[in-house]
Amino acid sequence: MNVALVTGSAGLIGSETVAFFSEKFDVIVGIDNNMRQYFFGADGSTDWNRNRLADTYANYRHYTADIRKVEELDVIFKEYGTDIKAIVHTAAQPSHDWAAREPFTDFAVNANGTLNLLEMTRQHCPDAVFIFTSTNKVYGDNPNFLPLVETETRWEIDQNHPYFENGIDEHMSLDHTKHSLFGASKVAADILVQEYGRYFGMKTGVFRGGCLTGPNHSGAQLHGFLSYLMKCAITGNHYTIFGYKGKQVRDNIHSWDLVNMFWHFYQNPRAGEVYNAGGGRFANCSMLEAIVLCEEITGNKMNYSYSETNRIGDHIWYISDLSKFKSHYPTWNWTYDLQQTLAQIHDSMAQRLAVAK
Repeated sequence: MNVALVTGSAGLIGSETVAFFSEKFDVIVGIDNNMRQYFFGADGSTDWNRNRLADTYANYRHYTADIRKVEELDVIFKEYGTDIKAIVHTAAQPSHDWAAREPFTDFAVNANGTLNLLEMTRQHCPDAVFIFTSTNKVYGDNPNFLPLVETETRWEIDQNHPYFENGIDEHMSLDHTKHSLFGASKVAADILVQEYGRYFGMKTGVFRGGCLTGPNHSGAQLHGFLSYLMKCAITGNHYTIFGYKGKQVRDNIHSWDLVNMFWHFYQNPRAGEVYNAGGGRFANCSMLEAIVLCEEITGNKMNYSYSETNRIGDHIWYISDLSKFKSHYPTWNWTYDLQQTLAQIHDSMAQRLAVAK
């Protein structure tokens, strides 16, 4: 029996992995205890998505285990043993701001939880492929010291810089920079996943995501940029832009495209490899540009205000260079551009809001 184990299975990337892998594995084991609701309140709850998975995929088995508790993970790994062929670890505390409220919780989920999963994999299914959803925040605020140029709607990197054509590559330093506590806990997890590949020879891959997005995101103010923005555009709820004149740039990758990267890696894995994973030059926008797109799609004028206070460790300009991954896996490419992704987010969000009434 071939089993894929997915942590954070009711979240955006976890649920996309369940859907994508459900036709490729005999059983999908999902681990998710809806801590996102604890982090972000009712907006962040993933219960709706967990129920959708259970109703849609007959081979999906859900466990409400806590990844911070190795004894709970041990039971699951013992049950499936070497039948586990893939672990896709997406569970996380994902917010800069929230991490500063409860540093112990943030580190326990992001760093200790990842260590627990790596060690369970080594003990029970060492030949499995271990895929980790990391973040571009491991680079801290180093991108903010690139030569940036202000335009009418966005910040952009100087055209003479090597990063202008394709974006930031994996050689950017993780050191001598402000990460936020969230960024620091993800650095610890990122390095652990690399080390289990390099030291123990395990098949581990690290994917440093830009903005991960898609129609099944439970967006909240502190996390889920495009999803929460679209929700505010539909409902008329107030949205706050934090700093940088609203011209800060993010690249955005659809959850399906990211999981397709995972699938390519699974079929031909490497040991301790690292890839930047985002929308690259194919799909990126500033905050101001995203607001215009949301207004065009909804037909509504957004209710927003501007705060001069930027979030600590936030990026002014970040676009991922995916050249390394595309050189290793040349048949992969993006499928969903920004307009298509936002249209999907709108339709999904509108439907969920209608059901909730």
